[in-house]
Amino acid sequence: MLAIFIPGTNREPVYISDHEGLTTFCKRAATSRVLAIDTEFLRERTYFPRLCLIQAATPDESAAIDPILIDDLSPLARLLTDESITKVFHACSQDLEVIYDALHCVPGPIFDTQLAAAFLGHRQQIGYGALVDACCGVHLPKAESLTDWSRRPLDAEQLAYAEDDVRYLPGIYDQMMAELIMRDRLPWLAPEMAELVSPAHFMRVPEEAYLHLRRSGSLTRRQLAIAREVCAWRESAAARRDVPRKWVVSDELIVEACKRAPRTLDRLRRIRGAESLGERDAKALIEAVGRGASCPAEKCPSAKRKDRPSPDTESVIDLMYAMLRLVAERSGVATQLIATRDDLLEFVSHREESRLAHSWRYELAGRQLADLLEGKVGLTVKDGRVETL
Repeated sequence: MLAIFIPGTNREPVYISDHEGLTTFCKRAATSRVLAIDTEFLRERTYFPRLCLIQAATPDESAAIDPILIDDLSPLARLLTDESITKVFHACSQDLEVIYDALHCVPGPIFDTQLAAAFLGHRQQIGYGALVDACCGVHLPKAESLTDWSRRPLDAEQLAYAEDDVRYLPGIYDQMMAELIMRDRLPWLAPEMAELVSPAHFMRVPEEAYLHLRRSGSLTRRQLAIAREVCAWRESAAARRDVPRKWVVSDELIVEACKRAPRTLDRLRRIRGAESLGERDAKALIEAVGRGASCPAEKCPSAKRKDRPSPDTESVIDLMYAMLRLVAERSGVATQLIATRDDLLEFVSHREESRLAHSWRYELAGRQLADLLEGKVGLTVKDGRVETL
């Protein structure tokens, strides 16, 4: 992708700190076909991320919206859910979570420039600064990357830095859309974009919190039943107190409690780290352990362990990965976006269940990988490069 000129990038940012200013901006922005969005937030000391600033840009203007000073953000929520306006993000997952918590809405339709870039010759998960440099020839400063966005007032330098995070996105979006259409890759991108806004990514279900428990791979089904109960209790407690999960109880302590299944305070206190628990939390943890321990066997979660492939299968996957990298190089689609090594293993062992057997991934790489596995094509080295036979 060549460097492009982005119109409107010399404008001054607008700082909006009252409801009237927000309403006026949203009315103007509602006439645009595209709206770039970014957020600044803090979550080091809370369970729910604290939204500190919302940056928004149309092709004609940009604004820094202060949610700390504005009580009613409903005009912005209506704008974000206006189906006639494409919302452009870069790496949208955390922004969507923060917006969902603060504004109780899911923006849409969306376009994620980080995801789109991976279809257009850039590396997987390219940073915003690198993308702006590549597309616009602009090197963005990082002086405010660790700023405390909750402190007021915000100075001109902070606001300029914040606005840079959306200033270039409308122009990059136009360039990417033109290239995606030219390469006929928009149908490939659409389902990947739809997946990004799935509520499963940012809605918190306490009963599913155990799925994110670190170091739980060695737990049995019974121990996972205990983990499900303990993690659900911790999730609810952390949300109720609005503190990080680890401030209630650490992952390490939970895993050890699942293995030992303590049913008394004395046995719980024998676990290293449990001495810091207050009596109320200690009792609640023991009760959660009891619920998990008494779970009927047929209702215990399945232990999802990855079977280690045989040496022969590993060799096959190595060969497939070489083919995959060749496909990625020729197509300009990032290797990891097409498939991971786990995807390749699934394609070998359960082909029809693999995402490589369906949609654009099969069209781009799956068909060639199938031919490789069936001996219809091969790989060789020519002039120091891997080529197909």
